[in-house]
Amino acid sequence: MTTYENTGSKDTRSGFGEGLYELGKTNPKVVALCADLIGSLKMNKFVAENPTRFFQTGVAEANMTGVAAGLANGGYIPFAGTFAAFATGRVYDQIRQSVAYSNKNVKITASHAGLTLGEDGATHQMLEDIGLMKMLPNMIVINPCDFNQTKAATIAAANHVGPVYLRFGRPSVPNFTPANGEFTIGKAITLTEGADVTIFATGHLVWKSLEAAKILLEKGVKAEVINIHTIKPLDTEAIIKSASKTGAVVTAEEHMANGGLGDSVAQVLSLFKPTPMEYVAVNDTFGESGKPEELLVKYGLDTPNIVQAAEKVMARKA
Repeated sequence: MTTYENTGSKDTRSGFGEGLYELGKTNPKVVALCADLIGSLKMNKFVAENPTRFFQTGVAEANMTGVAAGLANGGYIPFAGTFAAFATGRVYDQIRQSVAYSNKNVKITASHAGLTLGEDGATHQMLEDIGLMKMLPNMIVINPCDFNQTKAATIAAANHVGPVYLRFGRPSVPNFTPANGEFTIGKAITLTEGADVTIFATGHLVWKSLEAAKILLEKGVKAEVINIHTIKPLDTEAIIKSASKTGAVVTAEEHMANGGLGDSVAQVLSLFKPTPMEYVAVNDTFGESGKPEELLVKYGLDTPNIVQAAEKVMARKA
């Protein structure tokens, strides 16, 4: 089995900040907007180097979305950044009408997504954003797994013409993908090969899925771990191919079970390759204040739960 090394924990929001800073140096059309959260989204370096290409909108996310759409009309590539709870739920109407329906070249960049926001609690722990965004026509939905991949995804988002929703997080997590790895929107990455069960993972749960695969291997189970960094467009070919090989599927995500990666994978399998499947996701509940790792354990999004889901779904094989 391929092994991946944790080269040091970093937060994915800093990966976004580095990607945006790189774009500031290489693409003069890139501009940035923020709703009073420059430090939280690690946009400081871009702002310092490109003060005339940055717009501080204050705590007015709906207005920020409209301004971003206007900048896109002017030929710019706007990156509009705030917390995921405010980037999606608070301004869904503006995103739907001014960005998605109008097919504007706006990049909605959402930090502090999921339970791992931690102590700020349920009001800020956005667990529905993937579902909200993937239902919008024209919208690309990206959820990278570590610092390196988030940086690469940010640059890829700028190169894509059209609306993009880019999701990332607050805590430091293992950084294990290549520093200069290629990021192709809509193309899943197979991290480990296996024949017994497939684990389709996204975001922070990719590393935990790799940890689960190691434990399963010690038990004689060869798990195939696939990083689904793009929820939409979904790599249906990779999903069908792996499910056909293993005959058992687990999805792992830091999101509500309803409307997330699991539902997208289930839709593909129901149409093309009916396969036993288990979800590792938040089950129809809001979060709460707490330390990120403790919350992941309480809500069943940790390595042991991925192992348990894999064993359960293998027992359901025909």
